[in-house]
Amino acid sequence: MSTIETNMSQPHKTTNAARKIETSFASSFKRWGRGHPFVRYGLPMISLTVFGSIGLAHLLQGRKDIAKVKDDREWEIIETQGALSRSGPPGSYNPKKMSLEEELKALQKKVDITNFEYKKIPRPNEGKSG
Repeated sequence: MSTIETNMSQPHKTTNAARKIETSFASSFKRWGRGHPFVRYGLPMISLTVFGSIGLAHLLQGRKDIAKVKDDREWEIIETQGALSRSGPPGSYNPKKMSLEEELKALQKKVDITNFEYKKIPRPNEGKSG
């Protein structure tokens, strides 16, 4: 514990040359940033936006790939059991072949447009006593 105290009690010594390089670099960077604000503020913002969108796209693509693999596994399990195929249960869907003319004839048989009655529709304020 005494070694830590002795190290902490002595100040960190830097040479004048290292201090000059450090201050000259910092001051030149500050001057350069004042002269070119796009490089100081705009370029980091644009690069953050671009690289952030690329990173998010990469993460979302991985998520989609995992979901696809999971869905494929579920379909494989269902198909191996013989319960379903990709188009549904086997033999369950057999569409009837009907034309529009057949549908029109069936509808005309159900509805007779020559025999009808007139029915009065009550007005909103007619049913109430005023």
